[in-house]
Amino acid sequence: MSTPRRLAALLPDLAPWRSSRDFRLLFWQGTVTFFGSFMAMIALPLQIKHLTDSPLAVGAMGAVELIPMVVCGLYGGALADAVDRRRLILLTEVGLGVLALILLVNALLPTPLLWPLYVVAAGVSGLAGLQRPALDSLMARIVPHDQMTAAAALNSLRYNVGAIAAPSLAGVVVAYAGYASAYTITVIGFAVSVLLCTRLAPAPPVHGAERPSLRSIAEGARYAWSRPVLLGTYAVDLAAMFFAFPNTIFPFLADELDAVWALGLMYAAGAVGSLLLGLTSGWTSRVHRHGLLVIGGATVWGLAVAAAGWTGSIWVVLACLAVAGAGDMLSGLGRATIWNQTIPEELRGRLAGIEVLSYSVGPQLGQVRAGTTAGWTGTRSAFWTGGVACVASVAVLSALLPKLFTYDARTDEDAIRRRAAREPAAPTPAA
Repeated sequence: MSTPRRLAALLPDLAPWRSSRDFRLLFWQGTVTFFGSFMAMIALPLQIKHLTDSPLAVGAMGAVELIPMVVCGLYGGALADAVDRRRLILLTEVGLGVLALILLVNALLPTPLLWPLYVVAAGVSGLAGLQRPALDSLMARIVPHDQMTAAAALNSLRYNVGAIAAPSLAGVVVAYAGYASAYTITVIGFAVSVLLCTRLAPAPPVHGAERPSLRSIAEGARYAWSRPVLLGTYAVDLAAMFFAFPNTIFPFLADELDAVWALGLMYAAGAVGSLLLGLTSGWTSRVHRHGLLVIGGATVWGLAVAAAGWTGSIWVVLACLAVAGAGDMLSGLGRATIWNQTIPEELRGRLAGIEVLSYSVGPQLGQVRAGTTAGWTGTRSAFWTGGVACVASVAVLSALLPKLFTYDARTDEDAIRRRAAREPAAPTPAA
């Protein structure tokens, strides 16, 4: 193969973009939403730090967000299987815009209040929990089966462009224009996103879908528990995020390294690593052992976070965070592909609700762990001990759930059944 062809093979696979109008709409909707949301995600902990100067107070955001995320994530999964997913996405997007408006109003007060920040954080967590299963389960319906990894890579590119630009810009906006300006951008972003969501095609539930109930949620949980591969994806991600999600204590590490100027870069560094991997992700469309992506990516994440805690150089910290971001994206591509290739359509919403817990509850608990550990033993210790614990836990889980390690999309029974269900029926031979 010639050098130009080798380089072309590394570029992102654009097949989902070409084959699905709804994928293109969700791509742009997600770009706008992520950009606006990240402005608030950076401004909110910075505002809490400004009001309290306490790592525990910032880490408490994770505790406040945890229960709404768990309850609404599970219920949102059952709801996504029972109602029109487009309508659910639209209504929750409107709700998130209203909460962003509350942040803006509070920031405009002569003396902003602390408690509304926690109330809004809990509300955002709950609405995101309701919405995310509908978004995730919609992907398996609008994208062809063999394009799932490519779709996940393109979605990650979209996410990371926002994650790079928004934190960097948020630091400048907050420093020079104040928190209200950051929240204004968030409100505008949600307004545009709502308009894009109105153009999505309806996504009604499958015929005979159950109403949301504890029984229907339990049915999804039983299915996930019966599939060691799915169980492994959830467990690895939970462990990685719980032990090695240090974002909430970035402001304190920046202070220790006398590099407050680099705070925005610290928030953006992981997205830079993810983006670089995404821009060279063409090869992932040819991978069949997606469990190895999950395990390998989580291991890289943990090692890089540990290394960031060991160094005293801000530039090395930024490089480590970029490597961690690349590892996180690699693991995420493996998880998303396994989920979308193996889960039946009638259970997609409920399993997506469990997915929300695996990759959202972990970071929330991780914020609490990082803030608490930093308060007790120091900021750097919170980094390196978490990274080491992440690597150790991934190794243990890989040994306990070997089917994740050996997963192959070409031979896995669930993947084969799902592929057959998506393929059009063969024409009946003429008599």
